[in-house]
Parts: sequence; C-alpha cells; structure tokens
Amino acid sequence: MPSEALADRPAIAKPRRRALTHGLTQNAPVLLALTMLIVSLVLYVAIFLLTQHHLPGGFEITTTVNDTMPLAAAAAGQTLVVLTRGIDLSVGGIIDMSNAIAAVTLRDTPASMSLVTVMVLLIGAAAGLVNGLLVAVGRLQPILVTLATLSIFQGIAIRILPQPGGSVPQIYTNILANPNAPWSLVYIALLGALWWAFRRSSLGVAILAIGNDPMAASSNGINVVRARVMAYVLAGMLAAAGGLFLAASATGGDATTGDSFTLRSIVAIVLGGVSLFGGRGSAVGGIIGAFITIMIANLLFFAHVNQLYESFFEGVFLLIAVVAASGIGYLARRRA
Repeated sequence: MPSEALADRPAIAKPRRRALTHGLTQNAPVLLALTMLIVSLVLYVAIFLLTQHHLPGGFEITTTVNDTMPLAAAAAGQTLVVLTRGIDLSVGGIIDMSNAIAAVTLRDTPASMSLVTVMVLLIGAAAGLVNGLLVAVGRLQPILVTLATLSIFQGIAIRILPQPGGSVPQIYTNILANPNAPWSLVYIALLGALWWAFRRSSLGVAILAIGNDPMAASSNGINVVRARVMAYVLAGMLAAAGGLFLAASATGGDATTGDSFTLRSIVAIVLGGVSLFGGRGSAVGGIIGAFITIMIANLLFFAHVNQLYESFFEGVFLLIAVVAASGIGYLARRRA
C-alpha cells in the first residue's frame, strides 16, 4: 500500500471520530433516558416475577401504556415551553379543567364525542394563549404567571365538577385508552411523528433558536414573541389532550386528579434529557421520561413500597439523570 494512503488514514479517521463524538454528545440525554427506561423495565419484570410468580401479561402492559398517555401528552407540551427557557406550572390545572369538562359533557354519540374533543382542545389552547400573552407580551415571569393560572384553572375545574363523577362513553374509552390492548401506543407513535415534523418546521426551529439565544434569534428575523406564545398555546392543547386521555382511562371525571401532573411533567422532561435552561431536548425524550416516571411508580407498587415514598424515588432518579447527563456531556466535550 502506498505510503501516501497510509498517511491519509489518520486525516480521514479524525473527522469521522469527531462526527461520531458530536452525534453522541447531541444525543447523550436521549440515549441515557433510553438506558434508564430499559433498566427500569428489567427491574419491573424482575420484581413482578418475584412478587406475582409470573411474567407481566397483556393487562399489565396495557395498563402501563394507558397510565402513561396523559403524562406523555403533558410532558410533550411542557417540553415546548421549557425549550423557550420558560416553564408551565398550569399543566395540572388545564388537565383538571379538561377532565371535568369531558366528564360532564360527553355523550354516547359520534357528534358529541367529536365536538367535545375539539372544544376541550380549543379550551386548552385558549388557556395556553393566556399564559403565552402574559409571558411573551406582558414580559412577566413564567413561573409566577403559570402558578397563578394553575390556581385559576383548578378553581374552574372544581366549579364544573365539585366532586368526582360524570361519565365517559365506553366507545370513547376504547378509542383513547382501550383496556383490552395497548392501542394507545399508536398515539405515542403519532406524538413522535408530529415532533419529527414540528422540529423541522419554521416554528420548531424558532422555538429551539429562542432557547439557545433569544437576541441572536431576533437578529436573524425570528418573531420571538409569536414563537413563545405559540409554545404555550401548543402546551395548553397537549395538556388538554392529557386530560381527555385521563378521563377516558378513568371512565369518569375528577377535578383534582391532574394536580400531580405539574411536577411529574417536569420530572419526565428532565429524565428525558430536556435542559431546563432551554434550547436543548426533544418531545421524544419527554415521552421516554414519562414512561420512566410511570415505571418508577409501578416498581414501587409491586415492591410493596409505601406510596408516600414515590416522590423520594422520583427525586433520586431525577438526580441520577441530571448528574449522569452532565458527566457524559462533559466527557464527550473533552474528547471532541
């Protein structure tokens, strides 16, 4: 082999190594989230086998997927807001409100189910619009605005449904949260496909650009105010969708069941590798984080751990994810 060809090998290999390192650095949070999900699944199967003396079956898989759907939708919406360096604490209130509205208005006719679904999604979008206008146009702190609207939306939900009740038609439950098979995985795939398309749209690019550097984004012709408002609108719509999935799964309504989703949606996106400083992360990571969060709850349940300790273990997993992602990113940058 000619000496020139041998000399060229290191020069060719170096860019390839850099490209591989760059790719790993960019995708390290999602890869870490997938690793955590696999570990949690293995632990779940092991603990289930030890306590129940058989492997998880179709019922357990279906229940897990149906339980994850409301959180996956909420986490996808929370991702959009956090990518713009914001945060949406009103997620739980929007879920409460949409859950209550669905429970008292849904009827067992195609027209009713279609109209109520559209109405609830539009109400969620309107709630997000209020948040977005106050944050982007009013230039108020996102944490204060959404904390205030959280209380408002929770109050509206309790006014609509003062106590648990209402009903969801069985056909609606079968469509959104079929208890006989994990058909909700179709909606997970749909969320992933929508994110893939959104990430490449002008709005998706704008949201990521704002999260990285709002001033630079504005200098490059991006309408920062519009993009931020739209992020909150879409987050509100996705939270409302989460409320519909929750109502369908429970076959009824409860104006307080969404309260825990505010914190859990934040836990899910961080476990999924979304940076709370904005500009980095994906809705796919948030969805994976939602599955991890639900798997933690399942692990604790079948391990007969007191439910009061659920927040503790979620915090432990969250801390591990943050430290591990930071460490992997640091090592990858040093090798680059």
